[in-house]
Amino acid sequence: QVQLVESGGGLVQPGGSLRISCAASGRTDSTYSMGWFRQAPGKEREFVTRISGSGGVKYYADFVKGRVTISRDNAKNTVYLQMNSLKPEDTAVYYCAARNPVRTAGYDYWGQGTQVTVSS
Repeated sequence: QVQLVESGGGLVQPGGSLRISCAASGRTDSTYSMGWFRQAPGKEREFVTRISGSGGVKYYADFVKGRVTISRDNAKNTVYLQMNSLKPEDTAVYYCAARNPVRTAGYDYWGQGTQVTVSS
């Protein structure tokens, strides 16, 4: 019912910045919370950040606090992840996900992911 498509990934040097996007289509709902996750080779998928439907409430994993900002533009059905001071250990596939407001945990829809590689 809802499709999520990430974009904007690529190669960036250590200390650099990158903004990736997640565009929603289909039966979208601006009340959905949106989350970003990442998965590095050989590791489990981990939570990065989440934003409420209104954009007024944000949560960040400790390892990205101060370096990452999540935002959304509901008119464009798009959520953004601005990443600064990137490190090689940030290299991963980044996924966006949508949570129906009736939920308190878990996610209903997932994107295909976009690769972020941090290397000199």
